[in-house]
Amino acid sequence: MKRKDIFKELIVEFQQDGIPDFIERDLYLPINTNKIISVIGVRRSGKTYLLFQTIKKLLENTPIERIIYINFEDERLDLKAQDLSSILEAYKELYPEISLKDTYLFFDEIQNIEGWEKFVRRVYDKYTKNIYITGSNSKLLSKEIATALRGRTISYEVFPLSFKEFLKFKGLSFEEKDFYNIEKRGVWKKEFLEYLEYGGFPEIIFFDDEKLKLKTLQNYFEVMLYKDLVERFQIKNPLILKYFIKRVVENLGKPLSVNNIFNELKSQGYKISKDSLYEYLEMIEDIYLSIIVKKYSKSMLKTEFSQKKAYIVDSGLINALSFSFKENYGALLENLIAKEFRANGYEIFYYKEKKECDFVVVNKNRIMPVQVSYSLYNEETKEREINGLLEAAKFLNVKNGIILTFDEFDQIINDDIEIKIFPAYYYLITFLN
Repeated sequence: MKRKDIFKELIVEFQQDGIPDFIERDLYLPINTNKIISVIGVRRSGKTYLLFQTIKKLLENTPIERIIYINFEDERLDLKAQDLSSILEAYKELYPEISLKDTYLFFDEIQNIEGWEKFVRRVYDKYTKNIYITGSNSKLLSKEIATALRGRTISYEVFPLSFKEFLKFKGLSFEEKDFYNIEKRGVWKKEFLEYLEYGGFPEIIFFDDEKLKLKTLQNYFEVMLYKDLVERFQIKNPLILKYFIKRVVENLGKPLSVNNIFNELKSQGYKISKDSLYEYLEMIEDIYLSIIVKKYSKSMLKTEFSQKKAYIVDSGLINALSFSFKENYGALLENLIAKEFRANGYEIFYYKEKKECDFVVVNKNRIMPVQVSYSLYNEETKEREINGLLEAAKFLNVKNGIILTFDEFDQIINDDIEIKIFPAYYYLITFLN
């Protein structure tokens, strides 16, 4: 079949089938901005359904014939940049009476086509301003956006479901007053434990079988490993990359020593440079598999060259990759909080001087120290968490901070610094979202 005919088939197929049923996310993409809307995030996080959500809104006032949706991961497509013009040619042969300026283009995972950005820019400059693109690699997209599409785009990041969305997808209420209902609070806690263990990838929520959840999450990781990393970055030894990622996971929430991993590999007879391992760390952040957190310092130089901590974008992936975290709810909770602050647009750092504080979160002009501890019932743990937060608050010259736990609620004033203690599930629903 000719390329143009394949595009005709895809265009008509989508218009006839329409969009599938879905539950709406809390994030909405704008319409008619005269900007290219780019949607970036980890694989399987719901980028495609965010496009469908936008299409559903459009269909209230726009005929479906004016909407072109192409998924560039469709196995029928094997394209190069010069083939992309066939999309518009195919559409015009199907609908010669419709002007391209009145169309809406949705290009899912278009980053798979080398040179795509020149095509998108040409379409934007010459035909229509209504263009939406998705991708799973932040650096690849940002580089191309910064050059060929400079000033023409608005970018949105998509992460796996927040806890609030998780409850919504399960058909459960999340009103603040429910916290004071013992029965409903019990439901929240039960669901929060499941969320901690299996994460917020939308598909996983609808599986009842735990083995199926883990198997699906493992498959997600394998696709990320081989398609998003090995193929895209032409990694010559995927076994070393896989080992490196698993070591990053095992080191969750601790300062990461690439040098130690290098020495481990060297002692086992593997040949790889330290520079390559540092590149691996950048790559797994680029595909949104990891969230890298730097040490907070008043010196930008010290922050940039500080030892980094790594978190994983979804706690379900952690359990899929390492059995050691199955019931390590403290580490999973800290990881979740890192992801939620990051997903809500906060800059996150960690604090470490004489004492430690898990996070320093920055949002516009507001800065706040945050500790995460599954429980504060142990007095030694409670003292450590409070003292670390107090030292960080004084260093930051702020008068308040928070400690997030699984199920404790309290307020402490110490050295004129107010410390609020919240159950994490309550904080995520009522404050962070």
